[in-house]
Amino acid sequence: MIISMKGMEKTTQLHFYFHDILDGSDPTAMRIIAPPEKSVGGFGTTFMMDDPLTEGPEPGSKVVGRAQGMYAFASQHEIAFLMALNFAFIDGAYNGSALSILGRNPVLEEVREMPIVGGSGIFRLARGYALAKTIKFNPQSGDAVVEYNVTVSHF
Repeated sequence: MIISMKGMEKTTQLHFYFHDILDGSDPTAMRIIAPPEKSVGGFGTTFMMDDPLTEGPEPGSKVVGRAQGMYAFASQHEIAFLMALNFAFIDGAYNGSALSILGRNPVLEEVREMPIVGGSGIFRLARGYALAKTIKFNPQSGDAVVEYNVTVSHF
């Protein structure tokens, strides 16, 4: 028996901030692969992350989830990451649900678009996109705060 779910699809828009902290006593991201000896612009450098997702841009803002996964310098010609991560939500209606991103993040562009390729829980069968905009970046430490606006279709 096949049951059609047509017409049951929902669209959800989410807004939150991603805090990537590489410095200090409690980093949320760390380099796991150093650039090869002949690397151009850090090409090949890879980071693992478990970054807080918050309601606002301030570090003490309410945590609504975690960005868990990895990113790597994937271009020899510009600063562009390969992002493979899950937004794992821990608060409110989305608690226990997750969205998955697998895409390219050219970090020097003002706004970057990355695909949502799946999800779990409330976001089962998700597809959509995430728009990322860097709000704050410290070039000495590498710490960053990134605003995310996510539009996702799911059942």
